[in-house]
Amino acid sequence: MQHRVVGVTDRPQALGVADGYPRGYVGGRRCMVKLRPEMTGDALTRLKRARGQLNAVIEMMENGEDCREALTQLAAVSKAIDRAGFKIIASGMRHCNAARERGDAPEMTEEELEKLFLALA
Repeated sequence: MQHRVVGVTDRPQALGVADGYPRGYVGGRRCMVKLRPEMTGDALTRLKRARGQLNAVIEMMENGEDCREALTQLAAVSKAIDRAGFKIIASGMRHCNAARERGDAPEMTEEELEKLFLALA
């Protein structure tokens, strides 16, 4: 009789993604697209702005300020984070397409990029 030890990493939520693979893996394959400044500049700017907005929302909640204003700001934070993710995916798509055009193997397949895109949608 074989015994299987169930560890924390057997749970998808502990792995960080719903498909059961650890962070950095898509479909069981390690994704190696590095976040380069030329690929993430606009996304990084959006995330920094979102961080400031989120800090403001936290302060509003701690100070018992208006619920509507806090939720409006929280919606803006959420939208900024989503758009940053889409910008990163778009940059990755352009990067991989340029590699294909040069005759190089792209760092990620179209299927992997699609899966990441759908994770944001």
